Amino acid sequence: MIIDCISDLHGFYPKLKGGDLLIIGGDLTPFDKIHEYADFFRWLKKQDYEKKVLIAGNHDVFISKGWPQTKEEADTCAEIREMVGEGPQDFDYLCDSGCEFGGFKIWGSPWSLWFHGINPKCKAFTGSEQDLANKYCKIPRDTDILITHTPPFGILDECSKGRVGSNELRSLILSRRRMPKLKLHVFGHIHEMGGCMFESSLCKFVNAAIMDENYDPVHEPRMIEL
Repeated sequence: MIIDCISDLHGFYPKLKGGDLLIIGGDLTPFDKIHEYADFFRWLKKQDYEKKVLIAGNHDVFISKGWPQTKEEADTCAEIREMVGEGPQDFDYLCDSGCEFGGFKIWGSPWSLWFHGINPKCKAFTGSEQDLANKYCKIPRDTDILITHTPPFGILDECSKGRVGSNELRSLILSRRRMPKLKLHVFGHIHEMGGCMFESSLCKFVNAAIMDENYDPVHEPRMIEL
């Protein structure tokens, strides 16, 4: 199976070749505006993959609220609903939930760590390590492909502040008894490590962030074969 992995789009929608599975790891729009989500879903609908799976990220506040605030937003939501609900839906949106494709069990979780000084406009799906632990405990033991917005601590998570991934996620991933079938872990969030892959005896780890730390789309989508 050929898998294309992208994350942290922030409004940059790359031209993709198409294939078997597309994974999108959150932070979808430039400024979290409702019309920008319409742009995103129009782009997503055009992507030629047998299966498309996406999660949200800490910038996707509108998704975390899940409700329009004005008539204009409600009208635009009606258009989105046609694309993602009432009309043919050709993707899976995962929020502490899963799906299956090609014999692989896929699980997605949008959560990342809250920290002092976080931009109040960018704290969707954030919490403490204990909050994240309460979400990650839902991940099924037989998961083959895991999608999270945050990286695990110490794995493709380094930025100017040091290592900033989740220790709870690291503990989960490193426990072979807890996740013995895991083959691929896709995440983003830390732009400085975007486009990087690390392969260990546990699984393949991919930081699929498109943007760098200056929000320039310099990282190419990562193609993985399973």
